[in-house]
Amino acid sequence: MTTTLSPYKTSSGFLLPSIHAAPPFFTQQPNPQTQAVVTQHWTRLILAYARHRRLFVLRVEDADVPGSDWDEILRNPRINRRLLSSHLAAILADMIAKGHAMYEPPRQTSSVLLFWRTPEEWAQVLYDWANSTGQLNTIMTFYEIVEPPVPSPLSGIPLPILRKAVSVLTKSNRAQIIAVSEGEGVRFLPGNPGK
Repeated sequence: MTTTLSPYKTSSGFLLPSIHAAPPFFTQQPNPQTQAVVTQHWTRLILAYARHRRLFVLRVEDADVPGSDWDEILRNPRINRRLLSSHLAAILADMIAKGHAMYEPPRQTSSVLLFWRTPEEWAQVLYDWANSTGQLNTIMTFYEIVEPPVPSPLSGIPLPILRKAVSVLTKSNRAQIIAVSEGEGVRFLPGNPGK
């Protein structure tokens, strides 16, 4: 049985690139330049899939667990291949080094938060949301932002990513961190929404 190298749509509607049908894509390559290209492709694939499914966390063990949220990309049953956890660990380390992810919790290397949007992009989404929902000059807790009564683009965003976005807004004078009794809070300040 031969499988052609062509894009493939998963059950979740995600379009896998043709390279996903190439058996060498799932194997760590001995040549460093070749491995760098493979890692670059995996990084793009992981971030695109995370955005498609709104996934924020990827664990090394997801490569070993059938049925995980990541199964559609970490395995290819059409060619009987899967990404090994050691290969995934190397890809995640590269993603950390290039600013596409961060270890969470800190001081371990098996679980990452993915930046399928950069902190600057999340900051803009956050500010646009605050502006469009009339939250300027209002103090909101981080909980109110990630668990709003009406679903928003920020629903379920992990707190470390939210903190990075708020930090970007603080540096551009579009937000101010406020201590509130329920924990952390932020006040969104009127300003240049496009900065």
